[in-house]
Amino acid sequence: MNYFLYFDPGLGAMIVQAIVAVAAGVILFSKNAMYKVKAFFGLLKKEDDTYDSIDIDEQDTDIHDEKK
Repeated sequence: MNYFLYFDPGLGAMIVQAIVAVAAGVILFSKNAMYKVKAFFGLLKKEDDTYDSIDIDEQDTDIHDEKK
């Protein structure tokens, strides 16, 4: 007996969507798990903030007031 499988476009799209969802889930889960493992062992690198802070220190304003 020969059995022929029929995949309509909807089923094919569903299979592709499931594969993409599983791959994305594995990637996101592994990143989160690795972050937690690195944090536990203290292996995280401190990231430098590329943006300057908009907070003004009081000492910065005192310097400009003395010049006047």
